[in-house]
Amino acid sequence: MKIFDDCWRCRYSHGPLAFIRRQQLSSAAEAFINEAATARRKIAISSISLAEVVYLIEKDRLPPSAYEELTQALADPEHVFTEAAFTAAIVQAMRQVPRAEVPDMPDRMVAATAVYFDVPVISRDGRIRAASLKTVW
Repeated sequence: MKIFDDCWRCRYSHGPLAFIRRQQLSSAAEAFINEAATARRKIAISSISLAEVVYLIEKDRLPPSAYEELTQALADPEHVFTEAAFTAAIVQAMRQVPRAEVPDMPDRMVAATAVYFDVPVISRDGRIRAASLKTVW
């Protein structure tokens, strides 16, 4: 399992929706996702990402169909993406993500999810990539 960053708040749309639409992913990130799909491994999306999609739709920064696209992908057991629920155990893992490295709360939640599962974060976010985390971009 890998963890997708939740940077839906950024001016660019990337991550799960970008993959579904095949746009704005780095070649390394797309290759990583394709490899996981071919090997039938899952890539997790933190629950906070779903909330951020709703928020960005409300701000007219994502199309209204974005939430449905993502939830349809998550509902499909054959799809590469799966949801990683934000749990108390992941909250505990947040203590291992220095606030100085990842100051934004939603980003810390995603980073903590990756720490908890001991997997890389697929992220375009510069702070996440500069942090002491395993990342792909």
